[in-house]
Amino acid sequence: MNSRTMWLFGAGLLCLAGAVLAVATQGFAEANPAGANPNPVRLMRPPAAPLSAMAQLGREIFYDASLSSSGALSCASCHSPDHAYGPPNDGPVMLGGATLSRPGARAVPSLTYLERHPNFSIGPDKGDDDNVVYLAQMAALGQQAARTTKTAGGSGASANIAPQGGLFWDGRADTLQDQALFPLLDPNEMDGGSAEIVADKLRRAPYANRFVELFGAGVLKNQRLLIAEAMFAVARYQVEEPSFHPYTSKYDYWLEGKARLSESELRGLQAFNDPDKANCAGCHTSAPTRDGLPPLFTDHQYEALGAPRNAALVKNRDPNYFDLGVCGPHRTDMPEQTQYCGMFLTPTLRNTAVRHAFFHNGVFRSLEQVLDFYNFRDTNPEKVFPHGADGAVRKYDDLPQKYHANVDVTDPPFDRHPGDRPAMTDQEEADIIAFLKTLTDGYKPEN
Repeated sequence: MNSRTMWLFGAGLLCLAGAVLAVATQGFAEANPAGANPNPVRLMRPPAAPLSAMAQLGREIFYDASLSSSGALSCASCHSPDHAYGPPNDGPVMLGGATLSRPGARAVPSLTYLERHPNFSIGPDKGDDDNVVYLAQMAALGQQAARTTKTAGGSGASANIAPQGGLFWDGRADTLQDQALFPLLDPNEMDGGSAEIVADKLRRAPYANRFVELFGAGVLKNQRLLIAEAMFAVARYQVEEPSFHPYTSKYDYWLEGKARLSESELRGLQAFNDPDKANCAGCHTSAPTRDGLPPLFTDHQYEALGAPRNAALVKNRDPNYFDLGVCGPHRTDMPEQTQYCGMFLTPTLRNTAVRHAFFHNGVFRSLEQVLDFYNFRDTNPEKVFPHGADGAVRKYDDLPQKYHANVDVTDPPFDRHPGDRPAMTDQEEADIIAFLKTLTDGYKPEN
């Protein structure tokens, strides 16, 4: 089953499965203090097999630091296998360039769990129609369409005419091979310099003979083909290597009846799925599909949440610079679709507890800060946003005023107002974090 087929099938069933899971977890902590799942399921994980010759080549390239201008930065440097293929550092971004001193523009996303990631589209998935025409038509329709509220177990996640799919924070790449090429050439990352330089390094690499074995001697003379096949090999490595999508978290095993959640973890799961509390599952789907595909903890859609500006980012020293996500500046094909300015991809929450930078700009450094943002953004904005010289709270300070209307004020818990009771108590926040830690891979079940 290819990724698009899996996505279409899974998306159509997530709402039903989410509703069932939400009902199952209501009051579960009180009903079953032992913490076992009363309705275990059988999860269908990707089959494990020896890496193909193409994937083995991709592994060599993934760990090859010589392709960078510094000679010290590989794909694995920013996407560390010891950190769920996310950044190994504690800062908001990674450093790259020839002297490893140039900061990246955004927080490094994880490369895990992309095997079922859909291509970029707008609105309900429309298959393989002419994407250019379709994007323009759906974007125009989206300018006038009313927004559907997304709640855990509800149907809004697949109904909105909003961007979905694609790779990077703005969805500008559809394939893993395209995603691999961007940082290779980016002067703030691996800084490969040019296609000519990269191709020459590939010809002189210790694994150059593998290209010849797979594609024939002519591949080394064709610069464009050589780079394309190299990036495709990296993509195959990511698809075939089980550690990119192991589904070995405590939560996975709990779904299968092979692990028990603590009382705090169970309460966190309940609040995670509760539309009147955190409503996390409204975007971060927590239920397996009916055919047993494990939950990805993302609906692959884009949201404008209005996170605070990160003063630690070099580009943000310019008060006129704004990262607008889907409508620029890194993505260049949708600048006129201003209804999507400020929207960024909803990431998976799998392995989120091992990260140290959250949201596209890395403004939050802990899960506690993230939960506080969700809890107080609208009821007590002074707790999460900076104050101006006049003492006023600078809400949505990382988004120009003209785009503030794009910010989600519909989906719980963002439907609250100043003076309202926050959605979560301190204990509920702590419980949700306890649950999020059960999404870290590498758990060893007792049975």
